[in-house]
Amino acid sequence: MAARVRFSLARAYAHLRTTDPVLGALIEAHGPYQPRPLEAATPEAYYRSLQRTILFQQLAGPAARSIQRKWFALYSKDDRPPTPTEVLKTTDEAFRASGVSRQKAGYLRDLAEKTLDQTLDFRGFDAMTDDEIVARITAVKGLGEWSAHMFMMFTLGRPDVLAVGDLGIRNGMKIAYALPKTPTPKEALVIGAPWAPYRSVGAWYMYRAIDTQDPD
Repeated sequence: MAARVRFSLARAYAHLRTTDPVLGALIEAHGPYQPRPLEAATPEAYYRSLQRTILFQQLAGPAARSIQRKWFALYSKDDRPPTPTEVLKTTDEAFRASGVSRQKAGYLRDLAEKTLDQTLDFRGFDAMTDDEIVARITAVKGLGEWSAHMFMMFTLGRPDVLAVGDLGIRNGMKIAYALPKTPTPKEALVIGAPWAPYRSVGAWYMYRAIDTQDPD
């Protein structure tokens, strides 16, 4: 199934194959760009995405999903994520009973507050630059530049995001380009520069380079 993206994949492939033969070979080897499906472009979907990012921080998937189910159950019986207003009404005891740490409860409340007071103006995201979105998201406690980059790549479907703070992307570069060591973030920016304006696609193929690394 073709990836559902908000830019021309044909143009992206043509550009990347022309500017970077290594990346062109990865495209041939691994097939079409297949990020996770994009959610609807709505403020509610954007809020849920960042809420999930906070909830899943520093947890293995099964543990995070278990906590998420317990937390959602505080608000409804249909596995529905809570609204910002509901989050702000949640007591410390209720957070703790569902397995949400005190620190994450603070982050979730801050996200809810900044959503309601329009610090996070989700309706205006489509008209904002990448840097403007990073500034809005990182104003929320617990959400850093990496979280903002992942949100732009996989929730907004922006084409030109290179999350050089992501060790997975940099390890993929080491493998793909046969480097003696993992590049630094600054070095990764140089490696990925020719991919612009489709650095999100190039970054995704760095994950694929890791997936197929020879274990020997």
